[in-house]
Amino acid sequence: MKRFLAALVIALLVPMAAPRASAQSTAPLEPLDRIVAVVDEGVVLQSELDRDIRRVTAQYANNPQQLPPRDVLERQLLDGLILQKLQVARADSTGVKASDAEIDQALTQIAQQNKRDVSQLRSAIEHQGMNYDQFRDGVREQLVVNHLRQRVAQSRVHISDAEVDSLIKNGNLHRGELHLGYIVINVPDGATPDQVDAARAKADEAKKQIDGGMDFAAAAIRYSNAENALQGGDLGWRSRNELPPALTDVADKLQDGEVSTPIRGPNGFHIIKLMGKRDGGAHMVTEYNARHILVKTSELVSSEQAQKSIEAIRQRTVAGEDFAKAAKDSSEDTATARLGGDLGWFSGDAYGAKLDEVIKGLNKGDVSQPFQTEVGWHIVQLVDTRSTDKAGELQRDEAKNILFQRKAEDEYEAYLRQLRSEAYVDIRLPGGNAAPAANAPGAP
Repeated sequence: MKRFLAALVIALLVPMAAPRASAQSTAPLEPLDRIVAVVDEGVVLQSELDRDIRRVTAQYANNPQQLPPRDVLERQLLDGLILQKLQVARADSTGVKASDAEIDQALTQIAQQNKRDVSQLRSAIEHQGMNYDQFRDGVREQLVVNHLRQRVAQSRVHISDAEVDSLIKNGNLHRGELHLGYIVINVPDGATPDQVDAARAKADEAKKQIDGGMDFAAAAIRYSNAENALQGGDLGWRSRNELPPALTDVADKLQDGEVSTPIRGPNGFHIIKLMGKRDGGAHMVTEYNARHILVKTSELVSSEQAQKSIEAIRQRTVAGEDFAKAAKDSSEDTATARLGGDLGWFSGDAYGAKLDEVIKGLNKGDVSQPFQTEVGWHIVQLVDTRSTDKAGELQRDEAKNILFQRKAEDEYEAYLRQLRSEAYVDIRLPGGNAAPAANAPGAP
């Protein structure tokens, strides 16, 4: 989710130009927008493409030399818009949606990342001449695409216990992280020898330009078909286990700052730059031992009544009444009341985000202020904390997640290639359909 939010595009406004003034009010309006691609039953407008071009050129205003020629940039961005529309259309047709609550949460997180609240974010967007409703709709589309990706993965990816056992037994779980730059030159499914040779030549040319002094980020922008191409191919820090073994094997042979030769992969030719390594040590987790008391809300007990009851109980404990006794006498959590409200040892998020937030603000022995969840009003007392190495316990879950993520990336790439190949796409830029659009992103 962090990567997803980081990838949200800020400039989502499709500008609406005003009609030119005319000497006669009855004169026909001159068209101010045009279609640059037909995508099944939808279209991509020149204004949409221009919006993305402005966004990218503004992003690289201080390093314009890193951008490819205008026609290459246009085609890269148009390919991205085409793929986005295909995914959104497929999501809409299969009932994949994003709720208003999800959109609001995403907007809140975006605002927080920019050290604003949502109202300030809205003001900033409108101050830049953008339309907030269209920005919100862009966030919705990104969420929908993310949900589509999850649905495809869940329906196509299956991990057996035998696969998990094998990964652990063979010692293929690796600690540590790699920071990689990444370029991929796509090869379409069923490629002819000429298409493979053309992709190899393009990869060799990219490596030659890098060896000749071109910045890796500039080469990624110019040559890569990966989703993160316009971010300079930077994958950020990733666990070794998230990355395809072929890439980690190559990265292990590189020195910091070194760039690999092109590597043949199932979907094309890959070039990586090692930007950093760091070791993974013990997986230390803070655990809490706490007690709690619950007063439930119901049709007979309003939220206000439950709040007053829990406040009165808290006052007794703060005044000196034993918390465990108060829990046995007053808590309506039947599972823990007889234990004096004891929750045992748990990691912070084991009982939900709200308790995690509250418990992190307490010192040993403190009793929290009353807080509300969907079941009622609570108070919690922090008994003790400890740091525990969970590396061994988490190994199996980690192995399963690694296998899932690897397969999910491959399956979604295949899904996008199929989606693109089955679509009707008519590109109306100069050069039109002479060069096939990138079938699918290639970033691992």
